[in-house]
Amino acid sequence: MPKPEERPNRVLDARSLRGLAHPLRMRLLGELRRNGPATASQLADKLSESSGATSYHLRQLAEYGFVEDAPEHGKGRERWWRAMHGGVELNETLLQDPDPAVRGAATFFMHEVATIHGQELSTFIGSAHEWSEKWYEGSDASDWTLRLTPELAVELIAKMHELVDNYRAQALPEGTPEAEQVRIHSHVFPIRTD
Repeated sequence: MPKPEERPNRVLDARSLRGLAHPLRMRLLGELRRNGPATASQLADKLSESSGATSYHLRQLAEYGFVEDAPEHGKGRERWWRAMHGGVELNETLLQDPDPAVRGAATFFMHEVATIHGQELSTFIGSAHEWSEKWYEGSDASDWTLRLTPELAVELIAKMHELVDNYRAQALPEGTPEAEQVRIHSHVFPIRTD
């Protein structure tokens, strides 16, 4: 079974979006994608949730096709779960859907993604002193403001994704000295200046 990062992304449709647009489900799926198979109890401990809540939401994620059983990890009655996809992509037409419930779920999903990104960056900033100087120098929190057309913004996004994909192809195996998982956040959006 390929690792989640080696699997294709899943493009969200209205049904799957409703199944994922929940804070705990998004966190559970993120943990399984980044750290591999786990039980509901292990995820509950890691996320400071009850095992009843994680178990319920894992079953919901399975119903919508985001996670599946990983029986090769279990012993006895332990139920292990794994992510089925490398990531998810929001079909942007969902933000314009005529159904307000679909638009609301899409907006909630995007807000939750932004919250998770902010939490990840804040966690790193709070623990930066625990990392080596090399890793501190290998981290970045930058922002830029450019004046672009929508077409140029789409071109910029495509080039950034292509650059990340080039590094994905060079990703090192687990156990490589000094190699760590690295999170990369990208946000491109227009702002009003008046």
